[in-house]
Amino acid sequence: MQNFSDQFLQYWAQFSAQTELGNHQSQQLSQLLLNAYTEPQRYYHTVQHIVECLELFHQVKDQLHDPVAVELAIWFHDVVYEPQASDNEEQSAKLMQKHCAGVVEKGKLEKVYQWIVATKAHQPSEDHDLNYLLDMDLAILGSAEPRFAEYERQIQQEYAWVEPELYKIKRAEVLQHFYQMRALYQTEYFQLLLEQTAKSNLSQAVW
Repeated sequence: MQNFSDQFLQYWAQFSAQTELGNHQSQQLSQLLLNAYTEPQRYYHTVQHIVECLELFHQVKDQLHDPVAVELAIWFHDVVYEPQASDNEEQSAKLMQKHCAGVVEKGKLEKVYQWIVATKAHQPSEDHDLNYLLDMDLAILGSAEPRFAEYERQIQQEYAWVEPELYKIKRAEVLQHFYQMRALYQTEYFQLLLEQTAKSNLSQAVW
């Protein structure tokens, strides 16, 4: 995890420089984010997930209308994560809005707020950039087989409080939902890159 933490901070330094954050505010926000994504109840929703999203972001940022807003949404979309809560996305969006006043203009802040909330339902959008954000958040489903297996273990650890048989049933329902989506990824880039592998991973996990 140390390597992911180092990458996490390197990516933050780039974002901080791009948005011209002052040293004090940058350090405060990086510490807030690092503390959040290394909390003990997290196994998947960690610095690893954020780094993986950011790696993809840097591959597609030239295709985005507002890359700064998309990156801000990546940084904060899981900043609040309690496995037994049902409002993590809303709370993450609120925390982002509270701590990022002045980082970007108010209109952009409102947009990022709505995007973070949208990561809860993962519904296709008419918003070009939001579709990229949602695809990056679900890119794990199209990862190589060893990483997908690790992801499944990580999710199970986050839900260790659920009775094992019930967890199996509920997890299968989630994976079947994704498998049955006509197009799991909303952007052509991620459809070409990940759709086939994701459907294969999901098929093997469920059946």
